[in-house]
Amino acid sequence: MPVCTTRDGIEIFYKDWGQGRPVVFIHGWPLNGDAWQDQLKAVADAGYRGIAHDRRGHGRSTPVYDGYDFDTFADDLNDLLTHLDLRDVTLVAHSMGGGELARYIGRHGTGRVRSAVLLSAVTPLMLQGPDNPEGVPQSVLDDLKAGILKERSQFWKDTAETFFSADRPDSKVTQGNKDAFWYMGMAQTIEGAVACVDAFGTTPFHEDLKKFDIPTLVVHGDDDRVVPIDATARKTVQIVSGAELKVYEGASHGLAMVDGDKQRFNQDLLDFLSR
Repeated sequence: MPVCTTRDGIEIFYKDWGQGRPVVFIHGWPLNGDAWQDQLKAVADAGYRGIAHDRRGHGRSTPVYDGYDFDTFADDLNDLLTHLDLRDVTLVAHSMGGGELARYIGRHGTGRVRSAVLLSAVTPLMLQGPDNPEGVPQSVLDDLKAGILKERSQFWKDTAETFFSADRPDSKVTQGNKDAFWYMGMAQTIEGAVACVDAFGTTPFHEDLKKFDIPTLVVHGDDDRVVPIDATARKTVQIVSGAELKVYEGASHGLAMVDGDKQRFNQDLLDFLSR
């Protein structure tokens, strides 16, 4: 399997499809690089080089017990870009992957980066507080961790419903979408599942976003019931100079995996790449 060995000896699995200008996809919680299969094919078919890695403790990467913080994730991403010697890269990140993208730029700059796409991203801060009343209460994060520890297999099945807003009368989510979510969730370590809740739920990225000096596209569904749009996307575009916001009406947190919204996102991504 293609792997990158990080500075601390962790093996990061990645897919590498196509040839051309590189597009690196960064997955959300509790997923892995398989979540980007449709987008990898779309960019490879369009003449780009699509790359998607499994975060440490997720999928086929080393199932470590520690290192589930955004400084470590950002440095892992830097190791991957350095290992493949990628330049003029477009980074595309979903959910907590948006924090990984932001912290990468905060720590390593944009020397290798051409542009960025933040999809349903947790930036600049998920946690509810006096300065972020639209955010997610700490009690919700605590419930997530408790659910994982109680019985994670059923927890992932239940969470798939919210992830895809599956209870909406016009939802196009399939059982296959939900099964894929469960499968990827079960391929994440239990420690990673719990520790990542603290990481994506409480880490602020305001200072990282201030360092963006590249074209940035922000995409978010207004029916995202995992990462509230008013706490994240709408505030991100206020921090990142020149960032463009596209709001998908009625779209869920997992919009890039669901028929209809998936095709719309793929086209928006290809249009952005062509600029």
